[in-house]
Amino acid sequence: MPKSPYSHSKLSTFETCPRQFEYRYVQRIPRDTESIEAFLGKRVHEILERLYHHVGRHGRPPSLRQVLERYRQDWGLHWHENVKIVRKDRDAEFYRLHGERCLENYYRQHYPFEDGETVAIEHRIAIRLDEEGSYRARGIIDRLVRRGTGAYEIHDYKTGAWLPPRDRLARDRQLALYQLGVLQEFPDVEHVELVWHYLAFRKTISMTRSPEELETLRAETIKQIDTIEAATEYPTRPGPLCRWCEYRDICPDPALDPTAPPEAPPDGDGRTRRTPGDVWSASATSAEASSGESPREGKQLLLL
Repeated sequence: MPKSPYSHSKLSTFETCPRQFEYRYVQRIPRDTESIEAFLGKRVHEILERLYHHVGRHGRPPSLRQVLERYRQDWGLHWHENVKIVRKDRDAEFYRLHGERCLENYYRQHYPFEDGETVAIEHRIAIRLDEEGSYRARGIIDRLVRRGTGAYEIHDYKTGAWLPPRDRLARDRQLALYQLGVLQEFPDVEHVELVWHYLAFRKTISMTRSPEELETLRAETIKQIDTIEAATEYPTRPGPLCRWCEYRDICPDPALDPTAPPEAPPDGDGRTRRTPGDVWSASATSAEASSGESPREGKQLLLL
């Protein structure tokens, strides 16, 4: 019988803390709080989505002033009292301005946004991990680009203030899983480039995965799904990420690692990081816990 599809976020949650996994995906305990990192990441992703829709519709980009005005407007429109700021040395305005810098950096670096053919924006990708379709994964590609015959790029936006080393990205599971999905969905694919945009640094990092690396990833992901499916106990795994956990108020062991630096929030789109880093990106919300969907799925934004 086919298993429910796993997202990179779901896999990472189990790896980071099985107890958090139980609360979010097994018991599906809803939460109405949202971290400031999640809030910031979603606003930036939404604006970049709008920007490329605008370019596709009108053949030209909006001005930087329009982009930033829309970001400020959306920030105020979506702000709510349950946005949680963990770091007491920073306030909402600090994060809002950080988002502005991310958008301005990307705009100035990529204007007039003619770098390749945009095939899809916020594209939901389905990944088959075995021939029978018993093991499946899914995700959302921020932007899928085609450059000539058979050459595709999977683009991912990062709003973090931490730049990982290349060897860490070489082990990244998320975009490599997306590559498996692109190879399955688009029959003309001959080459796939994985592209990370670290917006705070105006830094773009590109990598490829060999067929052998993808096969190893596929086998490891299946093994991890089997481990999760067989789990009957979900122990806590205390560490620096506990302070960002939405279930800390009900966790029996919310202890923190006293030796770890305080800046280690969840990584983008629900992924959690097992090594410290000052990362400001979107993370999973109670919407994912209750519906199994990513909070950015299923809604095409209007133009700027």
